[in-house]
Amino acid sequence: MFSALLFAFLSADSFHFVILGDRTGVTAPGIYEQVWKETAAENPAFVVTIGDTIQGLDDATADGEWREVQRIFNKHFPLYLTPGNHDIWSDLSESLFRKYSGHPPHYSFDYEQAHFTILDNSRTDRFSAAELAFLEADLRAHREQPLKFVLSHRPSWIVEVLLKNPQSAFHQLVKKYGVQYVLSGHIHQMIHAEMEGITYLSMPSAGGQLRASKKYEDGWFFAHTLADVTGTEVHFQIKEIKPSARITAPKDWGASGLLRR
Repeated sequence: MFSALLFAFLSADSFHFVILGDRTGVTAPGIYEQVWKETAAENPAFVVTIGDTIQGLDDATADGEWREVQRIFNKHFPLYLTPGNHDIWSDLSESLFRKYSGHPPHYSFDYEQAHFTILDNSRTDRFSAAELAFLEADLRAHREQPLKFVLSHRPSWIVEVLLKNPQSAFHQLVKKYGVQYVLSGHIHQMIHAEMEGITYLSMPSAGGQLRASKKYEDGWFFAHTLADVTGTEVHFQIKEIKPSARITAPKDWGASGLLRR
């Protein structure tokens, strides 16, 4: 009886979800499809992306690209898209993002005890004043949620965090409202940094081209990331695609690749 009650208690606030990095910015053929196949095998509660779902940048072809990528998505679990610079670049492309994602460019959602804020920095390298205002209003309204994630396509935080400058307006906001994790993409490289109790992650690619050295140990690889949540504890497994299928955690990575090579 006691073990059954304990299981019910633990399972009530335990779930897992998948984070997908960039698909585009020159797409490697077949990779995104493989990443989705491996993602579906995880049977996640939902999937959240870091942006750049279509190649985009052309109003004339954008609708067709969205219809094409819809055929890759697995419809068996909810999908939350973050807008990237390849997804939104014009008024028309913004309207298409709204249509195919089912959300405005910035929005938020809750799942059990976790709150997720999706920011829109698709058309600027920095968080605009309006975006920071949205972030603060959203975090204030959901301050009671014990676990908080903030996602944006561009890692607009990266310079200040890597330089260990805690004075940026963005960092001060996420610190003020108890955000534990900040996730971004755009670079296509696995980068991990910590500042004042907040974990900052630049996620690896889910199909967008590998750059620079293209070496795994430098953070260049194709993957999906499984996040296992229990209470306010999150265990990330960064899973390289098969056949290599190496699995790491954020603690294995730093600002320029693996910490132990």
